[in-house]
Amino acid sequence: MKWFQKIIKRTIDLIGSLVGIILASPLLIILSIAIKLDTNGPVLFKQERLGKDGRIFKILKFRTMVVNAEQMGLGIKTYDEDPRITKVGAFLRKTSLDELPQLFNVFIGNMSIVGPRPPVPYHPRKYEEYNDKQVKRFYVKPGITGHAQVSGRNNLTWDERFVYDVEYVENYSVAFDVKIIIQTIIKVFKREDVNSNRYKSD
Repeated sequence: MKWFQKIIKRTIDLIGSLVGIILASPLLIILSIAIKLDTNGPVLFKQERLGKDGRIFKILKFRTMVVNAEQMGLGIKTYDEDPRITKVGAFLRKTSLDELPQLFNVFIGNMSIVGPRPPVPYHPRKYEEYNDKQVKRFYVKPGITGHAQVSGRNNLTWDERFVYDVEYVENYSVAFDVKIIIQTIIKVFKREDVNSNRYKSD
């Protein structure tokens, strides 16, 4: 990505996230209250992820599972009718509204609206274990949505996701970002590719 592309992308991220936070603020408040009324525990789920250049940051999501869910059952992997998923959490996952708090990650600057989804530091592998091709996905900031997400999401293996991520980095353009955002909106409304193998590292 060229220097002027970085400036344009950051400007779009900054304005887009700020506008998004303002417009979504009533919904953010309503969902926060719903989560608190549904189960005990914090409203937000914070988890360490690998960001640009392999730097670790904490991603923000609405909590959709019981507290300490990662220490129960299948760990970071979930499935249909998973008892760890709360009632409100099931709705948030189906509608992808659990991702809304990541607008704050974008505003802060450790994420972008569009980019490769950030994996957890230890899954599917550690940063130093990615090969020379795969590590390119870390050349840019991770995104709320990305090329892999609109091309199959959970129906793809991790290695298949990395192919799409690298393709995004190597062919970046503002037009490409716009295309991905439009495809994301369509998929959210159609609720496509959200299946029983969804990982919390998505």
